[in-house]
Amino acid sequence: MRPTVAITPEMIAYAEQRVPYVEVRRTKASVVDTLTGILGELAFAEWLFGDWHTHLGGETKGRPDFLDSIEIKASCIPLSERLNLLVREDYAQRRQPDAYVQIIIDVPYIRPKQILAGDLCHIVGWATSDQVDRAEMLDFGRGYRCRAIPITRLQPMGTFPYVFV
Repeated sequence: MRPTVAITPEMIAYAEQRVPYVEVRRTKASVVDTLTGILGELAFAEWLFGDWHTHLGGETKGRPDFLDSIEIKASCIPLSERLNLLVREDYAQRRQPDAYVQIIIDVPYIRPKQILAGDLCHIVGWATSDQVDRAEMLDFGRGYRCRAIPITRLQPMGTFPYVFV
């Protein structure tokens, strides 16, 4: 069973305050992209440390999100076993974190306009940089390509080597 973290009103309020400071416009695919990333980091902190307040989401721009070695990849989409951990090709070449962790904020619609308190963050699995580097390359026709690992092939969180809780 995959770990889940429910989004709280406090998490949303905090993340919304952080959005203007960390927003990246180059590959923005939806109105909740930046919010999704911050909430994914907060959910991971809640799972890893038992308290999301220990992590100031969005404070690590330009480097891995946790402990200088863990990169969170978050998506806000209906949870499906057909999803992939996606890492932009240029990002994978520039950074080599020890681990990528995929988090899916499970919402009822493909392109949500908001994320609500009570929505669940599923911490679906993780992969090493080496695994990402060997993954299939997908081209979405948006001017960039991504390495893709199906979430069904990610390592389960029970094997994650950074458990400090």
